[in-house]
Amino acid sequence: MKRRSLFLVLAVAVAAAAFGLRADAQSNDNAAIDALYQQFANAFRHKDFNAIMLPYVHNDTLFVFDVSTPREHVGWDDYRADWKGFFDSIKGNPTFSISKLSVTISGDVAYTHSIQSFSGNMGNLHAMAVRVTDVLRKINGKWLIVQEHVSVPINFTTLKPDFMSRP
Repeated sequence: MKRRSLFLVLAVAVAAAAFGLRADAQSNDNAAIDALYQQFANAFRHKDFNAIMLPYVHNDTLFVFDVSTPREHVGWDDYRADWKGFFDSIKGNPTFSISKLSVTISGDVAYTHSIQSFSGNMGNLHAMAVRVTDVLRKINGKWLIVQEHVSVPINFTTLKPDFMSRP
């Protein structure tokens, strides 16, 4: 009976330790993904198209549905060129914020969704809020965006986009 009780105590201790390690890993992954988005926001505010590409997988597997034309971007180089063109169209440094960031992690895959808002002198458009959904993979210990979908809602009555992405 004592042996069985000792075994049960050991089993519970091992399970608790494993759960604690998994919780620590989850906490570390959440912190790493939060840092990735903070770095992205800082790069946006400074129109640093090299830094803004750091969170993305650096190869041709990157796939992005962007809010602007063309409809899709395939590969890091293609998307980097899009960012350069976008930043070149903004006079001065824009403001930028991320809100309602939701992160879900399962092993080495995560997905996020958020509202990303910015303003600046972009000709006729001075402010915009977009809905962003990202898929990330943990590659060599680092979280990277492998797929992204950026959109704005449209009003089906007027067929016009809602650039402020109101709820």
